[in-house]
Amino acid sequence: MTEILQLGDPRLRQHSEVVPASDFGSAELQAQVEHLIDTMRQANGAGLAAPQIGLMRRICVVEVTKNPRYPYKQPIPLTVFINPKITVLDETPIEVFEGCLSVAGWRGRVQRACRVQVIAQDVEGTPFQVEAEGLAAGTLQHELDHLDGQLFVDLLVNAKSLTTWANYERYHRSDWEREAEKINERFPNGLERLPIND
Repeated sequence: MTEILQLGDPRLRQHSEVVPASDFGSAELQAQVEHLIDTMRQANGAGLAAPQIGLMRRICVVEVTKNPRYPYKQPIPLTVFINPKITVLDETPIEVFEGCLSVAGWRGRVQRACRVQVIAQDVEGTPFQVEAEGLAAGTLQHELDHLDGQLFVDLLVNAKSLTTWANYERYHRSDWEREAEKINERFPNGLERLPIND
């Protein structure tokens, strides 16, 4: 499996570069996206951004199925976001317990906006938009943060919430999953793909 960069690697703190129009539809871009998807799936991640594998391009992938690491997350079909732009639709915060493949072995609490819109391009360069709410909105914000050199540990509500995965499982998981269930009840729509209005 491709190495996923870890906290402390300076590449994780860089701003990624826009994918130029000339790259869309190319075999190289398709291969990069497929590699990102394969790496995410092998690591059982809910998403992965290109900088996490040392590729400094504005690309991320998200997919939430029956993931044992995140059983409480709403399903998100495999979606490739290239040159994404995010807009907060509702700033009302939700507090979530996050982990990250680039901060292996750790989890912590952060606040995320409860509703967002993302406009991006697919591998052929076709624009599309999604709206997400609740935990799905949090997932998108987490992945897009990587494109601007930000990690969830920068956003901790309280440094004392940072915990190892083992201690999360032991002391926090059951309480958090009850909280997550309530968030899912408040925001049942998860992620929706919508037509772009001209």
